[in-house]
Amino acid sequence: MTDAFIFEDKKAAFLTLGCKLNFAETSTLGKALAEQGVRPVRPGEKADLCVVNTCSVTELADKKCRNAIRKLHKEHPDALMVVTGCYAQLKPEDIAQIEGVDIVLGADEKLDLISVLSHRAAQAGGGKTILTTPTKDIRKFQPGCSADDRTRHFLKVQDGCDYFCSYCTIPKARGRSRNGSIASLVRQAEGVAAEGGKEIVLTGVNIGDFGRSTGETFTDLLRALDEVEGIERYRIGSIEPNLLSDELIDFCASSKRIAPHFHMPLQSGSDDVLKLMRRRYDTALFRDRVEHICRVLPHAFIGIDVIVGTRGERPEFFEDCFDFLQNAISFSRLHVFTYSERPGTQALQIPYIIDAREKQRRSRRLLDLSDRRLAEFYRSEEGFRRRVLWEDVSHEGLMQGFTENYVRVAAPYTAEAVGTVSDVVLGKMHPSGEYVLLSDNNL
Repeated sequence: MTDAFIFEDKKAAFLTLGCKLNFAETSTLGKALAEQGVRPVRPGEKADLCVVNTCSVTELADKKCRNAIRKLHKEHPDALMVVTGCYAQLKPEDIAQIEGVDIVLGADEKLDLISVLSHRAAQAGGGKTILTTPTKDIRKFQPGCSADDRTRHFLKVQDGCDYFCSYCTIPKARGRSRNGSIASLVRQAEGVAAEGGKEIVLTGVNIGDFGRSTGETFTDLLRALDEVEGIERYRIGSIEPNLLSDELIDFCASSKRIAPHFHMPLQSGSDDVLKLMRRRYDTALFRDRVEHICRVLPHAFIGIDVIVGTRGERPEFFEDCFDFLQNAISFSRLHVFTYSERPGTQALQIPYIIDAREKQRRSRRLLDLSDRRLAEFYRSEEGFRRRVLWEDVSHEGLMQGFTENYVRVAAPYTAEAVGTVSDVVLGKMHPSGEYVLLSDNNL
């Protein structure tokens, strides 16, 4: 048997990999440990506890997780090592074999960390504790809210996914779709406002599916959050196009605090590939969603996810995708991902495989298109008055911030401005293409 962990006066090191949802959950773990007397480790100190929250969205993500765990163990060799997250849910036995790992917690056990540490008992065979719940039985919604080092907070509103796309392991790692109640999420937003937070990003696995476990709707949630005083703006995390209704878009256009900023996963602009992916829409629906956004929010930022090199993406299918993006729809930026084989996915049954060099070539074409579109969007904003939330980022004497429609803006650094909101007139795009300068009309 292994002694229970003694919390008082202990130091913890945290490492989070992957999505903003993971960061929100790690933040919640950190707060729970702090309430027990555990503080974050400082530079140069040795931790008593290490907590690693993992990602498993790609094969590369798995590798990064393994390397990160080994590195953390070398830095804190005597610390109790806890590993949780998507990789831990999918491959608990594999993680338990990594040197230094003491406890592996699955998706349902993640936020039970305090209880697990308090009552820890080692299993036979190396003193490892492995606690996971079968994916089909994962039902608990565990809240999470984190603040990054810039000024925005990430509020977890939903978890899990009932979609089973052919290439994706997330439903197996996160379980079925579930969410917090509107009342509980409003209370968290009010807490962020009380702390001085100005911007909240709503995060989840499939946030448009909000309400699955409470009988509410995502639009209802936005209406309630829009009334929370003290919050400058909310940003909607990635939302499936088939769940982005006219009603939701129209509410965003009329709201006080919902930012004109949409992030949608297209994944492919080829209907043939979308069918292979088992997506729940076609390019016609996606184009309709984009056109509706452009009608009611002409200055909205539209970000789009695209995966290249999926099994079955024949050259003519990729050309269909490229043509759709270049000629059929408006957008501000592409987020391009290279397809990665995931064990246990239905995509492995598709015979047509794209080699690594061709995947890289296709990615480059899409990234070049993305760069052109972002530059066009930034140039189209010149001369408009926008509200910028300034961040504590200083580069070459400049501070940076974002407008409500996600234009990155830079101005001479002023410490007093960090965390505040300014009405500004946007000027020209910097030659680097990374941000926009202020207009001389601000002087």
